[in-house]
Amino acid sequence: MPHSLSPSRTTCASLLRQLQMIWDEIGESDNDRDSMLLQLEQECLDIYHRKVEETRKHKADLYRSLADAEAEVTNLISSLGECTSFSRGKGTLKQQLAIIRPVLEDLRSKKDDRIKEFSKVKSQISQICAEIAGCEQSESVMDPEVDQCDLTVKKLGELKSHLQELQNEKILRHQKVMSHISTITGLSLAMSIDFRKTLNEIHPSLADSSKGTLQSISNDTLARLTGVIHSLKLEKQKRLQKVQELAKFLIELWDLMETPIDEQKSFSHVTRLISASVDEVSAKGCLSADIIEQAELEVQHLYVLKASKMKELVFKRQNELEEIYRGVHMDVDSEAARQILSSLIESGNMDLSDLLQSMDDQIRKAKEQALSRRDILDRIEKWKVAVEEEKWLDEYERDENRYSAVRGAHKNLMRAEKARTLVKQIPSIVENLTTKVKAWEMEKGIPFLYEKVPFLHCLDEYNVHRQLREEEKRKSREQKRLHEQHAMEQAALFGSRSATKKPLVPSASSNNILGTPTGRRLLTPSSRYGTSGGKERRESGRVNHIIPVNYVALPKDDSVSRGS
Repeated sequence: MPHSLSPSRTTCASLLRQLQMIWDEIGESDNDRDSMLLQLEQECLDIYHRKVEETRKHKADLYRSLADAEAEVTNLISSLGECTSFSRGKGTLKQQLAIIRPVLEDLRSKKDDRIKEFSKVKSQISQICAEIAGCEQSESVMDPEVDQCDLTVKKLGELKSHLQELQNEKILRHQKVMSHISTITGLSLAMSIDFRKTLNEIHPSLADSSKGTLQSISNDTLARLTGVIHSLKLEKQKRLQKVQELAKFLIELWDLMETPIDEQKSFSHVTRLISASVDEVSAKGCLSADIIEQAELEVQHLYVLKASKMKELVFKRQNELEEIYRGVHMDVDSEAARQILSSLIESGNMDLSDLLQSMDDQIRKAKEQALSRRDILDRIEKWKVAVEEEKWLDEYERDENRYSAVRGAHKNLMRAEKARTLVKQIPSIVENLTTKVKAWEMEKGIPFLYEKVPFLHCLDEYNVHRQLREEEKRKSREQKRLHEQHAMEQAALFGSRSATKKPLVPSASSNNILGTPTGRRLLTPSSRYGTSGGKERRESGRVNHIIPVNYVALPKDDSVSRGS
């Protein structure tokens, strides 16, 4: 062991001797002394262990610092795109840290300079992007965030290239804005529209650029400029078409009225545009609202003179309106309507153009109402067909000879089957039709008329009549059942009196008395042209199943016969 540790050992030995002497004076036992010595030895070991752990932690911290510094250097070299590589060399941990720290400080300085350069370029990019997006200066990002993971010269060059593209885009946008302003000005002058007001509504910087403010080049501004140009072009096209239509009407009416050429000259600025294209019309105020209004007034004035020739057109509209009403079973008083139209035309109190417009509106509304009634009318036709079949079926079932083997009987049977199926659907048809009509009346606020009568009243009357018919049928069936029961009791009575003479076997005539239906089961080929023995046995078996209905009366008759 080194000599430097001997004083410590000597001190420990002297202290141990002093401790032995104290124990001797105290009189400590050997066991207690051994325990205390073991405890002292353990405490010394604990102190050494703690010191070793602290030293190990310090070593780990140095390794961590070295690794962090090395990782930061590696990251900085990567983010800056440096071509150099770094090695920490050999030596103690402190020596290695002393080597890496200057390199790290130099790379950090380069990183700060590169971030400043990136920030400057990105700020310019953000400013132009803000102008394109239409943000105000206060809203633009003045200190953009820089991605510190990629600070290479290549990335910086890409940003500078992007900045150059944006600057070129800004120049093109300025040129486009000026071109749009020029187009709007020309369109506005042709239609006598205040273009400054129009530009100011798009963006205040467009109306007056003399104030030193930069003209807006944002997407919104360009879009609104494009939209205004589109709307102005549509308005110009619309006005030109209007002027051309008015010019055609003027020429037509002038020819009809034989208007002098001198009077026509006052509207020559209108008639000369009759064949012009939109691009050819650029004179100031040639499509102004005042000019169009003056031409419209002149046309209206000439139309008043043409009233006698428009009477025929009015009545043609009336015929069309009446045809629509008749097609959907709506009430129309043709005679009264024609008298009113004649009075209006002859009085001259109403402009015939307005009258025609009013009739066109009536025709449009009539078509809409007819369309809204179409679904209900189809259901009404289905209901009417079902009602007709119901009437036919009632008459058919009242016919006593309906099952007779005559020509066409099988067709009537097939029709009856279909009619019964359709009649079963009548309640649901009526219910659905009632719901549809009520919904229509709720939506329109008027009753649904069919042949001048509220259709719901027709349905109510039909339901009442149908219930009466059902009640009559029920009473008829009840009377028939009672009559048949009485006939069967009489047959059973006569049969019991002759029971001692021969067994009870129903005859062919008793079948009719017992109410056996001459239905379709009897209208088979075998029943028409003769039956075999097996079929006769089946028929007799069927009769035997019917006879026990009268057994209630047999004991009474038997007792009477035995008594006699």
